[in-house]
Amino acid sequence: MTQYPIRNPVIFLAFGLGSGLSPKAPGTAGSLLSLLFFPVLAALGLWSSVALIVAAAIFGVWLCGRAAEILGVHDHEGIVWDEFVGQWMTLLPLLGEAAWDGATVLNVMLGFILFRVFDILKPWPISWCDKHLEGGFGIMFDDVLAGAAAGGCVWLLAYNHWLF
Repeated sequence: MTQYPIRNPVIFLAFGLGSGLSPKAPGTAGSLLSLLFFPVLAALGLWSSVALIVAAAIFGVWLCGRAAEILGVHDHEGIVWDEFVGQWMTLLPLLGEAAWDGATVLNVMLGFILFRVFDILKPWPISWCDKHLEGGFGIMFDDVLAGAAAGGCVWLLAYNHWLF
């Protein structure tokens, strides 16, 4: 495996606290690790979480762009900060009703699966953004859209009690 400057704080954060070093499916590994922050988001409440996620997305534009410059690759597969932000966006609809029960766990799992589906399959307009947007903004924005789409599905399915 190629060595990356993981001791560099930019790379460490952009690689999702090291989860982007996973030899298989680093985006999935990053999304999984981001789920550990769900209790923090739930404790903060909806509007504080929205502010945190917006700040993480804005910071991510710079972070992912800088990591891409350091690595010399536009959207290196190890850069998973964008997956963190997209996954957190997906979970936003669950924050208002998060109770520590089986339904919440199932809804978080549903959100994880939906985000991965949107992030991997990249339906339009996500695919257009992935192909046409450059720099840190381009790295971040397709995952922000995937998170918004997956979050909308979570809201329809979970918040309206159509599933769990």
